Amino acid sequence: MERIDKILANTGRWSRKEAAALIRGGRVTAEGRVVTSREEKFPSGGRIQVDGELISTEKYTYLMFHKPSGLVSATEDPREPTVLSLLPGHLQKIGLFPAGRLDKDTLGLLLLTNDGPLAHALLSPSRHVDKTYLVRVEGELEKADEEAFRKGVTLADGYECLPAGLERLGQNEAIVTLHEGKYHQIKRMCAARGKPVTFLKRLTFGPLVLDEALAPGQWRSLTEEELAALKQAGGKGK
Repeated sequence: MERIDKILANTGRWSRKEAAALIRGGRVTAEGRVVTSREEKFPSGGRIQVDGELISTEKYTYLMFHKPSGLVSATEDPREPTVLSLLPGHLQKIGLFPAGRLDKDTLGLLLLTNDGPLAHALLSPSRHVDKTYLVRVEGELEKADEEAFRKGVTLADGYECLPAGLERLGQNEAIVTLHEGKYHQIKRMCAARGKPVTFLKRLTFGPLVLDEALAPGQWRSLTEEELAALKQAGGKGK
């Protein structure tokens, strides 16, 4: 149970002072009745309306974001626009962050959330949450490249990658499946095979599949089914 003014402020749409003004004006209803005091307490996630509009008051937010090229996967950067810069103001105020990173020139599926424990679990090396990518390279992909990925590519710095999947789709295009997430890993793996990456797009993150109805730069909330599957992948499901 939390104070109603705090619940409203936590949405990022209003300050505590602005929430109090809404309440004084009789513009807030909770559980079917008009709220008369900012000190009244209600369960977070309950049915709360402002001016008749149902307000999402869940503790955590989970967004599927189709990252375009040209944005950095960070909450803030002194020189570059970030993935959060495309969100409306109220979503920029609730502590969202990218769960994992995509390079500036990589596009595709990115999970934005303020659920730190779940993000930490999904990114933990011990969980090996799979991620798949559409990759294009310079040169021609061969059967030997599939075998090298299956066995585990050794990078230029000597790091031995875990076995990964490479399914050729054409002469220079493939689906790559990773079970870990090292810095610039796919680019470094392909470079080790003498085939620099020219295009990279993440298609899946664990059970999440990029919604192709989302254009680059667009986002949507996860469905209940997607969220349940994601929590299960992170060991947080029931």
